[in-house]
Amino acid sequence: MLCDICGKDGARIRRVAETFGKGDDLLVIEDVPLVVCPQCGEGYFTADTLHEIERIRLHRNSFAAARSVEVARFAA
Repeated sequence: MLCDICGKDGARIRRVAETFGKGDDLLVIEDVPLVVCPQCGEGYFTADTLHEIERIRLHRNSFAAARSVEVARFAA
């Protein structure tokens, strides 16, 4: 696959989880396809993926299943 950033061959799809909002409005979308290029090191979502993310966010009540999530704070 060609990278849209550097134009070189070798980009791959990696599945990631993305979070939106916080607190009671937190939404986690799992298995989101992220294009990652080993040549330039960039990762990006395609336009189709961004449209699907927005559709899921707008209709979250139809897609989301309630799950409890443990939260930890980073202390440096």
